[in-house]
Amino acid sequence: MQLLVVSNGAAAQAESPFATTVVNYVAGIGAASGFTNPLVALGSPERFTGDGLIPQAVTPFQPPFMTNEIVSIGMGGSLTLAFDHDVVDDPDNPFGIDLLVFSNAFATDAFSPQGVMGSMFGEGGAISVSLDGSSWTPVPGIAADGPLPTMGYVDVGPYATRPGLVETDFTKPVNPAHTPASLAGLSYELLVAAYDGAGGGVGIDLKTLGLSAIRYVRIDGNLSFGITPEIDAIADVAPASRAVPFDLTNDGLVDAADLGVLLGAWATSGPGDFDGNGVVDAADLGLLLGAWS
Repeated sequence: MQLLVVSNGAAAQAESPFATTVVNYVAGIGAASGFTNPLVALGSPERFTGDGLIPQAVTPFQPPFMTNEIVSIGMGGSLTLAFDHDVVDDPDNPFGIDLLVFSNAFATDAFSPQGVMGSMFGEGGAISVSLDGSSWTPVPGIAADGPLPTMGYVDVGPYATRPGLVETDFTKPVNPAHTPASLAGLSYELLVAAYDGAGGGVGIDLKTLGLSAIRYVRIDGNLSFGITPEIDAIADVAPASRAVPFDLTNDGLVDAADLGVLLGAWATSGPGDFDGNGVVDAADLGLLLGAWS
């Protein structure tokens, strides 16, 4: 099946950090039945999955799995997405990473159900990028459906069944020094610390490809039957300089949502201890209100 879409009006807002247009989709052989709507790859990655079936927060142990969340590519298939702006090779980006690809990769639990990182499972898929949608540059050695698995919240456990209050940042990459091998055996608390507020995904540095900017991302299915990548979203990495102080929900604003997180952690050492005195108190409230958007 092939689908051409000019744009998704609901998602096509200026300077979205996520894809806003499906340029082309071909469901290849073995694409998972029911998972062939490419529009689900637009916008932000999933934070909470299984609504109405098995509700659960998205963690490295609980990947998105619903038909309205991920699109399957299949053998010989492809998915081409576009941003509404050029994604540039930006030296201010954390670790030099410019582009993130999110899938439904997941990790096994080495000591189930304790949340100890075991091996990671993904289904491959080749990535190519382009500035004009015509001339393509392959991304060698990086699988689209691969590590690191998506993490939706900082403040939930590995098998949470409810959303958290503190969202991860889907425009922030995990330190690439953290590999599946280096993360193996970590407790969930240490895994959250390693992600450091990032939401996971496969990171790509355009500089290593000799490119200064791209706008289009194409993901091709594997050449063998039986393993097919599923894609959730793609993201333009935000430079570290764009981080908003006192933004506890990582949405670029300091507003009522951040106030709710701070009040929920009142009198604890949880999120919102801006002055580092070990407790969330009136001083921290004053700092947040002073930065109100």
